[in-house]
Amino acid sequence: MRDEFEGSAMDDLRQKYLGLIAETADEATLEDLRVRAVGKKGEISLKMRELGKMTPEERQVAGPALNALKDEINAALAARKASLADAALEARLKDEWLDVTLPGRPRRQGTIHPVSQVMEEITAIFADMGFSVAEGPQIESDWFNFDALNIPPEHPTRTEMDTFYMANQREGEPPHVLRTHTSPVQIRSMQAQGAPLRVIAPGRVYRSDYDQTHTPMFHQLEGLAVDRDLSMANLKWCLEEFVRAFFEVEKAELRFRASHFPFTEPSAEVDLRCSWVDGQLKVGEGDDWMEILGSGMVHPKVLEAGNIDPKEWQGFAFGIGIDRIAMLKYGIPDLRAFFDSDLRWLRHYGFAGLDVPTLHRGLSR
Repeated sequence: MRDEFEGSAMDDLRQKYLGLIAETADEATLEDLRVRAVGKKGEISLKMRELGKMTPEERQVAGPALNALKDEINAALAARKASLADAALEARLKDEWLDVTLPGRPRRQGTIHPVSQVMEEITAIFADMGFSVAEGPQIESDWFNFDALNIPPEHPTRTEMDTFYMANQREGEPPHVLRTHTSPVQIRSMQAQGAPLRVIAPGRVYRSDYDQTHTPMFHQLEGLAVDRDLSMANLKWCLEEFVRAFFEVEKAELRFRASHFPFTEPSAEVDLRCSWVDGQLKVGEGDDWMEILGSGMVHPKVLEAGNIDPKEWQGFAFGIGIDRIAMLKYGIPDLRAFFDSDLRWLRHYGFAGLDVPTLHRGLSR
């Protein structure tokens, strides 16, 4: 009779707790049921304590039955807990749902500044002719910026009206300036590499001037070739090839006018044959001439400053205003707009970042 009674009591406990577990709606209530059923003072735990009062025969029957009941209740509790966690997660996902297929903010694609683009174009052209790129500091001693380039102390460009001098010079050190041209890079390249060499030196330069065609900071490119038996004919061919490739025309006609630069002898301003039709520049045709750069044969004193013997070596050099030829090629009317950081201007005149200029694909596409 006792076995039947115990079996009936365990069936009642099973039905009771399995029903309550199935109806539980939250984890807090489920935890309370666990304590009531299988906790230290739970009903099933108290039943297991009664095993010590039973005979061995009764324990052999009741013990396994109680353990099975305890395992069944624990399994039901674990299953219900997992089910409640899944339901809570589903509800949270429903409340915090976001349709990731909806279009987001339009992607803002940056553009390459015309100055950077033109620098890359020029570099590609002269690299094809065997020139390497050289760089130098933007703060130079006046020896590199003036003396080494055969610019005398009384030259007007050395006054503070034209040149930015650095303040707080250390005692005993030569004055330092914001470089007024990239020509000092030529001296540094000659001293470092010797002859022969072919280099271009693009970079920022600084002069005290500001109007529609001048800014205090602008970009310039210097070119230098040093070898035996170089002449003005080599210089002329080099510049013609550059102009033809840069403006992407079949023919380019240049005119050399005698001029004077302290660092070259002889010196020449270079004019380009062109025409203006409806405000558009056309290169290689027409009756107009436009000055585009200065050039000449490197002065012997400049070669000596670069530790090159002028009796054995000759060289030619040229200087190009990068901002100015960018204006000419791409029809930009005001130089000051280059440095205004106007996003509308940059989007209009800018270039795609992946369109790297090359000669075989075309410089500007």
